[in-house]
Amino acid sequence: MKQLHCCFHDYTCVVSKILLLQLYILPLCSLLHIIFIIMFFSIMSGGSMHSGLVGLVCLAIASAICCSSVGSSNNIMCLESERHALLQFKQGLVDESSALASWKSEKDCCKWRGIACNNQTGHVTRLDFSFRYINYTEVPLRGEISPSLLELQYLNYLDLSFNDFERIVIPKFIGSLSQLKQLRLRAANFSGSVPPQLGNLFDLHTLDLSYNYDVRSENLEWLSHLSSLRYLNMSGLNLSETVNWPQSLSKLTSITELQLSSCNLHDVNLRSLASINSSTSLQLLDLSYNSLNSSIYYWIANVSSNFVHIDLSSNNLEGPIPDVFTSMLSLVTLDLSSNQLEGGIPKGFQNLCSLESLFVTFFKVKMLGLESNQVNGSVPESVGQLSSLETLSLSRNSLSGVITEAHFLNLTRLQSLAVSNNHFSINLSSDWNPPFQLTGWLDMSSCKVGPAFPKWILTQTNLTGLYLRNAGLSGSLPNKFWDLFSGLGRLDLSMNQIHGKLPNLSSTSLSYVNLSYNLFSGALPSFSPMLGELYLSNNMFSELLSSFCAMQSPDLRYVDISKNLLSGELPNCWMQFQNLYLFNLGKNKLSGKIPSLLGNLQSIGILRIHDNNFSRELPSLENCTGLLMVDLGNNNLSRKIPTWIGQSLPNLVILCLRSNEFNGIIPFSLCSLAAIHVLDLSHNNISGSLPHCLNNITALAHDSIDAPSNLELELVWKGIEIEFGKNLVGMRSIDMSNNCLVGEIPQSIAIMTELISLNLSRNKLTGKLLENFGNMKKLESLDLSRNQISGKIPTSFASLNFLNFLDLSLNNLSGRIPLGTQLQSFNTSKYMGNLGLCGPPLTQSCPGDGTVQDDGITRGTKTVDDGLISLGFFISAVLGFVTGFWMVYGSLLLKTSWRYAYFRFLDNAKDCIYVKTKAKVRRTLQR
Repeated sequence: MKQLHCCFHDYTCVVSKILLLQLYILPLCSLLHIIFIIMFFSIMSGGSMHSGLVGLVCLAIASAICCSSVGSSNNIMCLESERHALLQFKQGLVDESSALASWKSEKDCCKWRGIACNNQTGHVTRLDFSFRYINYTEVPLRGEISPSLLELQYLNYLDLSFNDFERIVIPKFIGSLSQLKQLRLRAANFSGSVPPQLGNLFDLHTLDLSYNYDVRSENLEWLSHLSSLRYLNMSGLNLSETVNWPQSLSKLTSITELQLSSCNLHDVNLRSLASINSSTSLQLLDLSYNSLNSSIYYWIANVSSNFVHIDLSSNNLEGPIPDVFTSMLSLVTLDLSSNQLEGGIPKGFQNLCSLESLFVTFFKVKMLGLESNQVNGSVPESVGQLSSLETLSLSRNSLSGVITEAHFLNLTRLQSLAVSNNHFSINLSSDWNPPFQLTGWLDMSSCKVGPAFPKWILTQTNLTGLYLRNAGLSGSLPNKFWDLFSGLGRLDLSMNQIHGKLPNLSSTSLSYVNLSYNLFSGALPSFSPMLGELYLSNNMFSELLSSFCAMQSPDLRYVDISKNLLSGELPNCWMQFQNLYLFNLGKNKLSGKIPSLLGNLQSIGILRIHDNNFSRELPSLENCTGLLMVDLGNNNLSRKIPTWIGQSLPNLVILCLRSNEFNGIIPFSLCSLAAIHVLDLSHNNISGSLPHCLNNITALAHDSIDAPSNLELELVWKGIEIEFGKNLVGMRSIDMSNNCLVGEIPQSIAIMTELISLNLSRNKLTGKLLENFGNMKKLESLDLSRNQISGKIPTSFASLNFLNFLDLSLNNLSGRIPLGTQLQSFNTSKYMGNLGLCGPPLTQSCPGDGTVQDDGITRGTKTVDDGLISLGFFISAVLGFVTGFWMVYGSLLLKTSWRYAYFRFLDNAKDCIYVKTKAKVRRTLQR
């Protein structure tokens, strides 16, 4: 108190205490703030009135910088150090699907895909890269996991599931991410031993390492340190050498869900562990597909009385079911199937009022389903001894070896067989007589079963589904193929080299037909009235006969006959296909007028009749209000662009009218297409000026939902025509090149900040480039060449950091090219034909070079203001001083009781911080 009393009469001491408050309590705004604080203490050490005033000035400057930086940012952005750490992490990854495209286009890493931040501090708290769980069309991430993640000290959620890290070892440094609460590495193709350092994650409540089949653990003692763990899934890991797993698991006193399926757990003397005191919170237990014997019952009985779900299927349980389950009154599901159980159901089960599902198989296995996993190795021939097997599904795994007749030796009851998308080869003799007669489906896609069509398949005449996609077939189909499979419902023979003509298929039961990417020719036949999906693209069909129009298929939804040789006029017979959603006849030789009855397809979502010879005007599609995509490019359509496109198609995402003969002005109604991602009107005869309302297209002006992933389109991208498939999802593009547009570029263009590609080349545009072009931060491709644009290139162009294609050639531009990494990287040809332009990368120098340039860079002996020390800075300094002085320092000087309370609080806080720091150091040393 005596020291405090003295401090009341010494204003330098008061200011020191105020500054200490910032050091102990308030976060520092910047490194510059720290520097000013050091300066303050250095000056204050003099103790004079003058030094005190100078110290106050230092404090005012620090406060001003703090106030100006805080006041100028309403949104908390991620920290630069953490942003740099994430970019280092990305450098180690292989991102074939551009899943992390936003990491390039968005500066604030808190807005990057898969990243979440604390909205108050800006610290990265969440990394979630489990994209493929939602969208399996994306290629998984590959590569290395950089230790730069250690810079993310506040990370509490890490999910790398469903990627392919190509059998690297789980990094040990993950155990140093001390704030982690959830760690998910499911099905990410890791290998090696589980690092015991994971036991250092004391706050972890969720751990999922499942289905990394090459990961093992010889000792689970590290698990016993995770006292907060509530969810643990290690299914698919190799725990065959682990002998202490019951003891380690018994120490997880907070666990509610435990999954150890397919872990090669072997028998241990579990009877001796029955007295272990364990968690009563465990509700879900999955120990299926292991080698456990009946002693597991005694451990389960002691672990918890609150079980809701228990799965012990596919183990080595023998004899009668013991009475250990009858006291589990909360039990809903109990699975004891695929064991060697005997006897009946215990009478005590009648007391299990909550039990809804009981699986107890006392018979041999009837279904073996392992599809869509990461199972590797070869298929054992012993599978052929499962004489009761009815369904065998091994598709979409990593199985290798050779499949022979021995694998099916005694499968006399087999009804459905699926072995597609694996790495094994099929070695079945052509005259093999299978022991089964399939009545379900046969799927051998992406298996080498050709070149000739296998004769043994012709014996399976009761199939409902036949899938031989990419099976190496060539030649023609057997003569009696369609007669043998008259009851077939689904047929996929795509991506082969099958040729020939199709017969009349109206009497079949086909609801799904995919014959695309083959060599079929001739006329299109009529199909089954039950047909729902028809894919015949990339063949050689040449005739679209009226028999196709005679089909009565009310459920037909998908028709793709693109990239064939169809010619003549398109018949006007589409009224009977009212459920049609996708209609693609692109890249054929069709001509004449587009049938008007297409406008009555109210369910149509995707209409593609591009790259044909259709002519005259476009019929009205006003009733097709659900259209997402209209692609009429590369035809001979003429007259004006209809106004109803913008008025009646509110959901349109892609509109392509390129390479036609449309004329007149661009209708203002196109600005009402709020969801448009791609607008291509290039290579027409459109005149007039650009609409000033383009900023009304919400999808181009604001971050919005990506386009549907099932759309495809050919676009001119960076000067080259490219076919966009899955990567069309995130595209935002406007192309109005090769027209007769006049006037200035409207200000609304620069407001479209989501735009990635803009092409206005080969028009007659005049005026100057927009000063705020730099607002279009995501722009990657910009072509304004061959116009009559004049004036200087705005300095904001230098901030287009993602720009990797630029063409400003053949205009009337002048002045210095702004200095920026991107603008100097382009070839000089991209600036040619602008006689007034100068500066790098052009060889022509600018007037005044060698002294002062207008970009704020020192030249010779003169320096231009760089904008850091400006009028705004001094205003902020004054405001910061006044605010900081009168709100804190002034109040403490004028009110004695506040001074007492403040300094008492400050000293207590200092003592508290000291004690906690010492305790933390002591605990660390003890460990």
